[in-house]
Amino acid sequence: MSAYINTLKDLEAATYGYAGAQGNALLKSSGVVGGFGTPHDASSNPFSASASGLGDLYNVLYGQKVWSMLNQEVNALSMLAKRPYTSSGWRVLKSRPAGGSGSAFGIGSTDPGTDTADLSGIRPDRIGGVAENATLGGDSSFRALSPEYTKLYVSPKTVAHLFEFSELGMELAAIDDGVGDIRSIVREDMGKHHAEVQQKMLLMPLEQYDAGFGDIDRNYTSLMKIVSSAAEIAAMYNDNLLDTSKADSGQPAVVDDVVRLFGTSRTVNITGSHGSDENAVGVASFLDAEVDFGAGYASGNARALTLSLLNDMIRRIRQNGGNPKVMLTGYDTVQAIADLLQSQERFMDRKEIVPTHNGVRGVKGQEVGFRVATYYDIPIIPTKDMPSTTANTSNVLSDILFLDTDHLWLSVMKPTQYFEDGITSGNPFGVGKLGNQGMYRTMGETGCSFFKAQGKITNIKSA
Repeated sequence: MSAYINTLKDLEAATYGYAGAQGNALLKSSGVVGGFGTPHDASSNPFSASASGLGDLYNVLYGQKVWSMLNQEVNALSMLAKRPYTSSGWRVLKSRPAGGSGSAFGIGSTDPGTDTADLSGIRPDRIGGVAENATLGGDSSFRALSPEYTKLYVSPKTVAHLFEFSELGMELAAIDDGVGDIRSIVREDMGKHHAEVQQKMLLMPLEQYDAGFGDIDRNYTSLMKIVSSAAEIAAMYNDNLLDTSKADSGQPAVVDDVVRLFGTSRTVNITGSHGSDENAVGVASFLDAEVDFGAGYASGNARALTLSLLNDMIRRIRQNGGNPKVMLTGYDTVQAIADLLQSQERFMDRKEIVPTHNGVRGVKGQEVGFRVATYYDIPIIPTKDMPSTTANTSNVLSDILFLDTDHLWLSVMKPTQYFEDGITSGNPFGVGKLGNQGMYRTMGETGCSFFKAQGKITNIKSA
């Protein structure tokens, strides 16, 4: 039963535990009295000084709850559309029969009757209007044309994590001051780790593909690599953001892992020689996403984030025929956008986002949904793993991805599965240990069918 402290006598009673009072709660709370042994907040225990052996009668009890000290959110993995892995490749239209491959129909001075190899700049009077009773194939304005197609393909990637626990460890965890069911605890934490690793793969910085890690292509293809362009790669090469770059002493070339994508490659041409007139130039193609990196990646080229940068990127993507479904960025950039809107007395709306997995949608209000801010009705999802592509070292902000998830997905060949075998199932010979081994495994790969519908803003900093 609790008591109120109304007088000094009541305070003394509560402090020193006089008869009829409620004990020495105040001394205990300050750590002076902690029981036998060393108390939590005092350097010595006054009760153990006058008698020997009493310190062994007190021990800290940790309990079975294991508290996580880590942020293991996987927002990027959650929001990405999941599709069954039904094929390893897909066909795309890369250029019009005439008018080029740009977002707008191109016209110029090329006559289809004299040059049918490249009609990206076809004459405006030869785009389709023909003479009365025109002869098929006979008139220079009425020849057979053909769209240009190509094929892209992927190979499914296997992501797996193995862990184990000994028989003795499992038994001891169930007694004394153990955690209880150690298998359940470790299995849960390893499951979170398995998901977090997949998210990190999806947001792997493009620079890491040129960092000497030869097996990086075993990971999912990163969104930072998919949502890129030949011009961005050339700028990263020229301004030494890549390990193999203009400052490198070797043969001028961009590492294959940086430009290779879905069975083909972006083209970056390098002219000149090291130390003199070397220069990398990206060749525009259907593989290019909309990337705004400013004037270049040289130190000092980072731009202050403005609403004009956001608006311009959204406009360019929509002009290309895309429709951004989500903006993915870091928590720092979300705060910077909020500050920009607040200074103009505008506020971000909020929207309920429900991730899907293999076509199964979660129910609004359950744990699978999370609330996010929106900008022009485009949800802004923050993630802790978003990189900052810049040479600057101060006031940098995370990159911003503008994703049209109708054309960007994660193909799942085999969804995440958990396997366990060992001594508790009567088969220690299967794992070769007196214990158990567990494993999480997922098989899949990212895919994209419309690169120009994706966008990215990099090389930004706070104002």
